[in-house]
Amino acid sequence: MNFNDVDYFAILIAALSSFMLRGVWYSKVMFKQAWLESCGLTELDLQSANPNWIFVGSFIFALISAFTLSLFLGADISTGEGVFTGFAIGLFWVSSSLGLNCIFEQRPAKLFLINSGYHILQFSIMGLVLELWS
Repeated sequence: MNFNDVDYFAILIAALSSFMLRGVWYSKVMFKQAWLESCGLTELDLQSANPNWIFVGSFIFALISAFTLSLFLGADISTGEGVFTGFAIGLFWVSSSLGLNCIFEQRPAKLFLINSGYHILQFSIMGLVLELWS
């Protein structure tokens, strides 16, 4: 695939989907409290962080992920291929890498499950978006 075949608008939408999912996934409605406890953080820790860096940085990383997934999938994605590939990447590549980190850092399994669940869903949705725009 060459860069002329890349749909940059689809990549932007895929990155936005990741960004919005993260906002919901790590919110009070879903896993924020369990995630904070598993990380050993408090609300005060979050308040002292630089929100500009967090939002800009997380969006840049989402763009990089969406762009790379787009290159990996190519221009002609068959029905279901984007979702399945995104799911497989989230489950097998990202989650196994997070699992290794959790083992060596002696982090709780709950943290692994929260973060892995996010990335599995993130890449599945990005794959779906890229599939729908192909």
